[in-house]
Amino acid sequence: MARRKSKAKQEEEFIQGVMSLAALGSLGLTYLLTKSFKASIIVCVLVVAVVIAFLISRKMKHNERLKKSGIADIDKMDGIQFEQYLGHLFRGQGYKTEVTKAAGDYGADLILRKEDKKIVVQAKRYSKNVGIKAVQEAQASIAHYGAVEAWVVSNNDYTTAAYELAKSNRVKLINRNALIEMILAMNPGAAPTPKTVISEVPVDEMTCPKCGHNLVLRNSARGQFYGCSSFPKCRHTKSIKVEGAS
Repeated sequence: MARRKSKAKQEEEFIQGVMSLAALGSLGLTYLLTKSFKASIIVCVLVVAVVIAFLISRKMKHNERLKKSGIADIDKMDGIQFEQYLGHLFRGQGYKTEVTKAAGDYGADLILRKEDKKIVVQAKRYSKNVGIKAVQEAQASIAHYGAVEAWVVSNNDYTTAAYELAKSNRVKLINRNALIEMILAMNPGAAPTPKTVISEVPVDEMTCPKCGHNLVLRNSARGQFYGCSSFPKCRHTKSIKVEGAS
C-alpha cells in the first residue's frame, strides 16, 4: 500500500515543479521568438527571480497564518491540554461541550451537542500520523454514547489506512490543515488561545489537589470551569481565565 506523502514533501515537489516549468518554459519560448540564446538566458533568469519572489511571499503568508492559529503552541500541549483546548474551540462554535474523564472514556474524549445532534470526538495530539486504532475507537464510541457520528481531531495527519477506514464508517477525520482552518475561521476572543490554555492548564495542575483524580472541563450557567472527575464525591473546582477578561 502506498504511503501518503507528507505536507512538507508535497510542498517541496510543488516548488520544484513550478521552478522547473518556469525556467524551461521561459527559456524555450524566448528562444523560439528571438533565436537568441543570450536573450533566452536573461529572460529565464528574470522569470525565475519573479517566481522565487512569489514563492517567498506565499511562504511568508503561510507562516503568518500558522502563527495566528497558534498551531505551534498546540504542538507543545500534552493530551489533556489538547482535549481542554478543543473543548473551548467547539464551544466557541456553538456546541455544548463536555470533556469526558481521562479513564474509561470508551473511545470519546469529548461529547458535542447542538440542537438534537450528538457528536463524539477523539482528540489525538500526536507527533506522527494517526493510525486506524483511533478510527476504530471513535466508531465504537458512537453506539456507546448514542451519537450520530464521530470525529477524530489531530494536530497531525492520518495514515492511508485510517482515511480508508473512516470512509466506510461514520467517522470524520480533522487533520492539521483542517484544524488550522477551523481556528482561523473563529471570531477573535470566542475561545482562549492555545498559549492561554497551556498557561491556565499546566500539566501538573490537571489533577485534583484534594483527591488526585483528573480535572475535566465542565459547563455551567456562568460559563466553563474545571471540576473534579470524581464529582459528586469530590466538589473541587478550578476557574478559567479567558484572555482579554479583566
